[in-house]
This record gives sequence, C-alpha cells and structure tokens, in this order.
Amino acid sequence: MNYNKSLDSSMTPTDPACIGTLLMRQLLTPIVFCVAFSAIHTAKAQDVAAPSDEPKAAAVTTAASDEVPVTAADRDAIFKRWQRDIVSLEKENESLESNEDAILFIGSSSIRRWDTIATDMAPFRCIERGYGGSKFSDVAVFAKRLIEPHEYRAMVMFVANDVSGRPGDHSLDKIETWVRYIIGVSRAHQPDAAVLIVEITPCESRFGAWDKIRAVNALLKEIALTTPDTYFIPTAEHYLSADDSPRPELFVAD
Repeated sequence: MNYNKSLDSSMTPTDPACIGTLLMRQLLTPIVFCVAFSAIHTAKAQDVAAPSDEPKAAAVTTAASDEVPVTAADRDAIFKRWQRDIVSLEKENESLESNEDAILFIGSSSIRRWDTIATDMAPFRCIERGYGGSKFSDVAVFAKRLIEPHEYRAMVMFVANDVSGRPGDHSLDKIETWVRYIIGVSRAHQPDAAVLIVEITPCESRFGAWDKIRAVNALLKEIALTTPDTYFIPTAEHYLSADDSPRPELFVAD
C-alpha cells in the first residue's frame, strides 16, 4: 500500500472513510507522543476497520443512559480530580463558532497535546477536548459535558490509560461498558455522526503490559465492528520496530 497516496476522489469530505484516511495519515506523523500515557501521531495511511454488514444484535445496543455506569465513590473521585480541567474546556466553548461539519476529538494526553491538529486535519475544523491522563471511566462521567455542547460530523476518541500493568487496571467488561456509554451519548446527541476509535499505542513505559493492552485494542475493534457508524483506526504497528519493540523516538515524557 502507498501510505502517502491522496484521498480517493470518490470520497466526500464528510464521508467517515475520508475522515479516517486523513486521520490515519496524521495520527501516523511524529508530532507529540507521551511515554507515560501512550500516544497517537505518525504519517502513513491505512485502512479503517468499519462495522460489519451484519452486526451482532446484542452488541449494537448503545443507547445513552441518564445514569453514568460508575459507582458513586468513583464518580466523586473523578469529579475531584478532573472538574477543573473540564471547566477549562467548557470555557473554550464560549468562543467556539458552530460548524456541523467539525470533528470532535476527545480523550487523553495525545489529544490534549496535539498542537498542530488544525493544520494536520485541514480542511476539517477540529474541536479538541482532550485532557491528559484520562481513562474511559473519566470520559464516561464527563461525556455529556464534553460532547453535547457541540455539532460535529464525526467524533474521534483516543484513551490510553485504563490498563498500564498496575493493580488498579480496569477490566475489559468495565471498559466495554464505558466505551459503549460514550458512544451512546454521541449517538443520542448527533445520531448521524460517525465515531472513530483510535488504537492504543505501545510505549516503553507500559510495554510490560502490552499483551493486556492488546486485549483492550481487540475489544475496541470488536465494539467498532458491532456498532453502526463506528470505526476502529489501527495505528500500533507503526510504533513498533522490526523486532516488535516500541520506537522510543516517537515518544516524549509526559
């Protein structure tokens, strides 16, 4: 595959495949990478895994619920840690012009630190709503505040902190519940907007847990394949050297 080829002329700017191809090209460009939390940027394009034609009936139910699927204690802890960051992001909404063809980016430090996102993703207007260190549980708690103020053609999500090889790692069942909840919030708010989930990347500081992180990636891909208008963007292979070890030049301390 020619990773630097132009977008297919048959694609429209609002086609998820077009967004995915452009996103792949930019997510694979060495920009800012986070050793402590994994990251997402390098510059080659690759096929996007799209939903299957016959999604599993039980798996595609992704409705937004008024009840965030976390315990009250966890919700309180999440509010205490992240409330200031979310309020800061909400203040940015005051000067944001509405654009129904925008792309909303949510997630952790690789979204927050993507300083060249406006140039990299042109001509799409980007709404950057990432905050460093977030987990799917955190994003779920703040999902409505991060998502509902905006109009967008697609939502891109990159979260890399639920599994790092530590005792407090989240289970696959919990991660699936939170991811489906977040997708449900987006679907309830913007029913026609695509959701693109970016694969978690392998970094040196967490490579000891890579097998567990790969299991999370497999789960995210399965969610994409079984949920309408949801896409999985594979990137991890580009962060590995020929001997399948992380490429340290693509990461910085965070």
